[in-house]
Amino acid sequence: MSDEEIELVLLDAGEKMEATVAHARREFSTVRTGRASSALFERLTVDAYGVEMKLQELASFSVPEARQLIVTPHDIGNLAAIEKAIINSNMGLSPSNDGRIIRLSFPMLTEERRRELARVVGGMAEDAKQRVNAVRRQARKELDDLDGVSEDDVRGAEIGLDSLKDDFIGMIDTTQAQKEEELLEV
Repeated sequence: MSDEEIELVLLDAGEKMEATVAHARREFSTVRTGRASSALFERLTVDAYGVEMKLQELASFSVPEARQLIVTPHDIGNLAAIEKAIINSNMGLSPSNDGRIIRLSFPMLTEERRRELARVVGGMAEDAKQRVNAVRRQARKELDDLDGVSEDDVRGAEIGLDSLKDDFIGMIDTTQAQKEEELLEV
């Protein structure tokens, strides 16, 4: 029974760490790189129909060229609310509204802004690593709390847990490096 309990603790920790890496990747995708992407608007909410709704529920996106994004509302009545939300988002974008669509042009990022965004991504990665370490600490505590498990089994499970943690932190580092490379690319 003790081997099964250890396996369950390790499996649960792995799932939580995997969710943390997925969350970090979503966070990284919201950082602007100078290229047009609808991922920048994943967390943007719009006051429509008297409630806060995600922009992606209210409109579709297209990228006709690398630095331009077109937002097409499903309901033209929401055009002004969507435009207002984009302006208030502090993304540094100036929407152009032709009565049917909103056109967004992404200006080239300055070298200073690129480095600043790379630091933001670094902070996001550090937060994700701390969450992975917190999952590891919690799993270690759960291993210690298991009844009828020998110290050798706990030590062996801890080695597996550390390996798991290192793998997921490596994934975060790799994703961070890719995003920073994308940011610093001119």
